[in-house]
Amino acid sequence: MTQHTDVVVVGGGQAGLAAGYHLRRRGLDHVILDAEASPGGSWQHMWDSLHLFSPADHSSLPGRLMPAQAGETYPDAGHVVDYLADYEKRYGLLVQHGARVGAVRRDGEKLLVEADSDTWRARAVISATGTWTRPFLPAVPGRGLFSGRQLHTVNYRSPADFAGQHVIVVGGGNSGAQISADLALDGTVHVTWATQRPPRFLPDDIDGRALFDVATARRRALDAGRTDTGGLASLGDIVAVPPIRAAHDAGLLEAKPMFSRLGADGVRWDDGSRAYADAIIWCTGFRPALSHLAPLNLRGPRGHIPTDGTRALDEARLHLLGYGDWTGPASATLIGVGRPARDAAREIAQLN
Repeated sequence: MTQHTDVVVVGGGQAGLAAGYHLRRRGLDHVILDAEASPGGSWQHMWDSLHLFSPADHSSLPGRLMPAQAGETYPDAGHVVDYLADYEKRYGLLVQHGARVGAVRRDGEKLLVEADSDTWRARAVISATGTWTRPFLPAVPGRGLFSGRQLHTVNYRSPADFAGQHVIVVGGGNSGAQISADLALDGTVHVTWATQRPPRFLPDDIDGRALFDVATARRRALDAGRTDTGGLASLGDIVAVPPIRAAHDAGLLEAKPMFSRLGADGVRWDDGSRAYADAIIWCTGFRPALSHLAPLNLRGPRGHIPTDGTRALDEARLHLLGYGDWTGPASATLIGVGRPARDAAREIAQLN
């Protein structure tokens, strides 16, 4: 059965909800198709100790401030899930959970969205599927020989799963540092942290508020033709949240260079040194989840779809939201996604 609407939003996490808010304000008929069975997007799958980088009042979607979490300056992931579920209900957003989209195709003047339940014909589509479902694993020599457990950031939950074990955490970004600190502070896990380059910790007073301001300032400078400020990369890579500061101050967060290969029982470096491992946690990032857009044949370098703001350059009826700075400054953050969502809704309203 084919249904008709003005806009189909693919993905019901923070980006999809921000899109729904602005589409609703403009009076555009729409539906949000979300593969998750319940509200909360990827936040409902985060590890147990994860907290936001920013206070609640600086981690909000458009229209409604996130309430503070009792006893926490920086809310945890469960609080974010509750906030997103409440946001969905408060604005009466039309979210269909458990509706996985397999393909988006051109259909004359409209776009055809094929979900596992229904097919939708729409004037425009907003893709807001994020990256969580596409973890990236590097092609390190010997990876297939390792006999222990291998998992990605998406599979990590708590140190209790690794008590008494030797664990190697790979990755010099925030997730690698946070998971290494989480394991090291537990005291029952032997942790080795391996990074491609020496980790760069941000100053202790830098949190998500400052990061958003820096990303916004960089985008404004680039849009105005001014010199690139370097953005977040000019400051460092790792936000010094309290567990990271505690582990670092205790001497528990010292990174080793990236190993050159894996063997059956651990890893090896070019200098001949080795480390035994029961498990390896790959905190090596993600790729945008865009397989549903493959029929449109829009992919460019690095798997990205070239855009002007959020609009796909080669398909004006398609907008991409929340995948990173290439779809709006800080658009992969709670506070940052509101502005590009507003812009996408405005452009869609202007479509003939």
